[in-house]
Amino acid sequence: MTLPLEAIELDAFRKRHEHDTFWCGLLLGGCGVQLTTNLYTDRVCHFAHHPGADASSHRCGRRARGVASADHLYVKAAAVAWPRAAGHPGDTVEFDFARPDGAEIGSVLDIRFKERGLRVHLDQAVAPVWDEDGREPVLGVSVPVDRDTLIDRWYIHRIRLDSIGISRQVRIGTEAFMCR
Repeated sequence: MTLPLEAIELDAFRKRHEHDTFWCGLLLGGCGVQLTTNLYTDRVCHFAHHPGADASSHRCGRRARGVASADHLYVKAAAVAWPRAAGHPGDTVEFDFARPDGAEIGSVLDIRFKERGLRVHLDQAVAPVWDEDGREPVLGVSVPVDRDTLIDRWYIHRIRLDSIGISRQVRIGTEAFMCR
């Protein structure tokens, strides 16, 4: 299940699921402890471990904990904002936190705009597939690309997330082949 990223959407989500409970996924390396929803207006809303009597001593086995652990959520929020910013507020954007080859959630994010899409590789867990049907790879700064691919394609798309205060700013650009 994906939690809405914005506070106004989280309120509706909480009402819709007021009788449901959420748990840290064991299949994702989590601990199985109950989760709660954290509402923020200055960063993305997210699930967090439910504060209980043993909250201070609780250790979850989930590996992703650093500043970049929510980057997939920031990319999703930016992708939702793109059509609005371009004057197309009715355009829908579909997402899938893909897990090709068993990759962890957050490594790869599929974004579909109408008939075309992007496959965002935030880390090196999954090698990009070039010229895949309707899905253009966008590589995180840590994802290498071999020189032959860059020569054949002339450019690739890159994504970088920078910390701005307590939030993350999504930046997309290109890396071009340069003749020397």
